Amino acid sequence: MEATEQQLAVLKRGAEEIITEQELLEKLARGKPLRVKLGIDPTAPDVHLGWAVVLRKLRQFQDFGHIACLIVGDFTAMIGDPTGKSRTRRQLPREEVMAYVEKLKPQLFRILDPNRTELFYNADWLGKMSFAEVIQLASKYTVARMLEREDFATRLATGQPLGMHEILYPLCQGYDSVAIEADVELGGSDQRFNNLVGRDLQREFGQEPQVVFLMPLLIGLDGKEKMSQSLGNYIGINEPPDQMFGKVMSLPDELMTHYFVLCTEVPLEEVQALERDWREGRVNPRDVKRRLAREIVTLYHGKDAAQRADEQFMRIFSQRELPTEAPEAPIPTHLMREDGTIPLAALIAAIGLASSNSEARRIIQGGGVELDGQRIRDPNAHLTPDQLAGRLLRVGKHRFARLTQAE
Repeated sequence: MEATEQQLAVLKRGAEEIITEQELLEKLARGKPLRVKLGIDPTAPDVHLGWAVVLRKLRQFQDFGHIACLIVGDFTAMIGDPTGKSRTRRQLPREEVMAYVEKLKPQLFRILDPNRTELFYNADWLGKMSFAEVIQLASKYTVARMLEREDFATRLATGQPLGMHEILYPLCQGYDSVAIEADVELGGSDQRFNNLVGRDLQREFGQEPQVVFLMPLLIGLDGKEKMSQSLGNYIGINEPPDQMFGKVMSLPDELMTHYFVLCTEVPLEEVQALERDWREGRVNPRDVKRRLAREIVTLYHGKDAAQRADEQFMRIFSQRELPTEAPEAPIPTHLMREDGTIPLAALIAAIGLASSNSEARRIIQGGGVELDGQRIRDPNAHLTPDQLAGRLLRVGKHRFARLTQAE
């Protein structure tokens, strides 16, 4: 039992809620590998640190000998989880979903142990259901229970559309737990309702209910919203070390502890001591944030890369130098207009230094874009490939790219 409690103590780090902790302790005490489910709807091509919070927790379960049951929602992504949305999410064609899956796999296995991972596609069971079987599944949950979801209730109360397919989404996700006989389901705190539906459906199908293990949502670089690719406030785990380091350094100081707990392996006692030191003025918050950035870059690129990124950051931002090295970005010539020029805003978005053309234009207007140290303020600026090739593009404080001729 002592070993089981030690295992639980490690797993609890950063957890927001476990339903129920006693049930998890009992399952761990049996000494058998648990089937730990994580469902992913592949609606974007990158794994970012917010997503990695749950993936790293799943890896902790693997390190204790448990099995990661990774369910790719190739069927449910075509419905779209409406969690936290005030409107219906766009339904994705299966071809788009599967293209995302192929881009995500190598990133997922940078964190997870492939030898202890079972990969499923929920179209294998949901896509084969007859209409009669769908009705039978729907009969196991009431409308009243479904409307306990706050976003569903709010949309009905305010007269906003709520599609029948959206009501079916939690049932589909819940049935995934039945299909693979999950012992534990991991998810972000915004998945609480959906995960509990899985727990209820397992009871209906005569299975032992899964433990619901919820992690907090990681706040993004803007310091306000959860980390999201659609909002452009994210740090991708595949980003170059210098770029990743610089983005961490742009975080508001108040988020440092949040990131230390959820994104690093620094012991909690040390994290608490670091927070006390910078809040009480014994150390410069910037130095604590540099430690945070080194820890995060080390996880995904190694210690040497983290040290180089730190040195580069100090050289650029303490001594106001331009970087000697920057990730290369081929000039996207498909953006070229009839006059042979490329819109700078579109280029910035296309190479991933802004989340959209409109965001890139806003950054340009704000004076946040430079080419070889020369600031550009015209959001409608157009340049030829010859004017761009070989030049260092700087977007915001911490994003750089060395533009190269496309092959």
